[in-house]
Amino acid sequence: MPRQVDHDQRRRQIAEAVWRLAARGGLEDVTLRQVAAEAEVSARLLQYYFGTREQLLLGTLEILNEDAEQRARERLAKLGEAPGTQAIVRGVLLELLPLDKERRNRHVVYAAYFVRFLTDPALAEVARDAPRALEDLLAGLIAQGQELGQVPRDIDAAAEAAFLVAGADGIQTTVLLGQRSPEEAVALIDHQLARVFATETQNPA
Repeated sequence: MPRQVDHDQRRRQIAEAVWRLAARGGLEDVTLRQVAAEAEVSARLLQYYFGTREQLLLGTLEILNEDAEQRARERLAKLGEAPGTQAIVRGVLLELLPLDKERRNRHVVYAAYFVRFLTDPALAEVARDAPRALEDLLAGLIAQGQELGQVPRDIDAAAEAAFLVAGADGIQTTVLLGQRSPEEAVALIDHQLARVFATETQNPA
């Protein structure tokens, strides 16, 4: 009886090959042949699952984003059944930082995609949507904190959310470059959250 192929696993196998190549040397010169060799599949099989090089880069980026969201949900779930609003905001922001091997590898791959974001409209669309979605999520949480008396009423929830996401993105780069340690990055996030959640007790690092 022929062995049944797990198509999702095969797509992930190929995606992980792209991520490894991206982390080692960027994406600008990566070819389908190189990806097939790295994934240990035939070029024909790779094209069956992803088609063109552009479709491959887009498809593997989507898998990377799905993986990031799943890992984030798992870590947020560990905060407990009823985490405070500040703890949830903190947890979301810490996903933007390379605090462990898994997150560091992911953000290095995102960095490799950056040049492609500037030149490929399909990839650019994915890149544009992600920060705004995070900002909307955090703005909603900050507004919830205001309703609960945890955040001052004069705070502009949307502006603070945008600032926090942009700040975390910038801090991420400094950690990747070795300019700041992960612990220093977390301390900066906590400093900003102490300002926003002026009446809520700080979360431990």
